Amino acid sequence: EEGFIENFEIYNENLYQYLLLSLKYKGQSRERVIKTIKRISKPGLRVYSNSKTLPNVLDGLGIAILSTSKGVMTNVKAKELGIGGEVLCYIW
Repeated sequence: EEGFIENFEIYNENLYQYLLLSLKYKGQSRERVIKTIKRISKPGLRVYSNSKTLPNVLDGLGIAILSTSKGVMTNVKAKELGIGGEVLCYIW
């Protein structure tokens, strides 16, 4: 949805399921699309946000990943649904 992942594959090995992600690159120089991933919520300090105070990353150029009661989603999707949650990371 956000354009950071080129392809993904789910495969089973023994009793475990794995998710293999292929990240997107652009141009002939193969410049990466994801510039930075910043971890926000840590085991020693959890960061939560309600629906009214959801983070705005780089004035809308980046996204925040949240863990909500409806699953893991971006700040844009959480704002549409009117829910908050734990802020996991920022991506830009």
